[in-house]
Amino acid sequence: MLPTSRADVAHIMTPQEAFQAAERGDILLVDIRRPDEWAATGVPAPAVPIDMRAHDFIEQVSNARAFPAQPVAVICARGVRSARVTRQLEAANLTPIIDVPEGMLGSRAGPGWLKTGLPVRTE
Repeated sequence: MLPTSRADVAHIMTPQEAFQAAERGDILLVDIRRPDEWAATGVPAPAVPIDMRAHDFIEQVSNARAFPAQPVAVICARGVRSARVTRQLEAANLTPIIDVPEGMLGSRAGPGWLKTGLPVRTE
């Protein structure tokens, strides 16, 4: 299933779509929140946690890809930071990029990863 498009980002996915695609290895799901947030809620089970504030964030994301053109999906708490990071990754030519705007905690886009009941792991 192809992610849907939105004007301010290349693509968007629901948490369920992102979970399924990450489980299949079709996308790299990156949890861009802070370590204290990972500790509080857990990390999406198939995600790689990479703090967006890291000085080498772009490099870490690039190195985490299973293959050079693997789409990168980003998730944060409520979709605000993921939209911003999507633009940064696109500017660094790490495309295609996907936003999960519901985030972990839910937003106007939907209930989020946790309320959807998707699996998490502790870091």
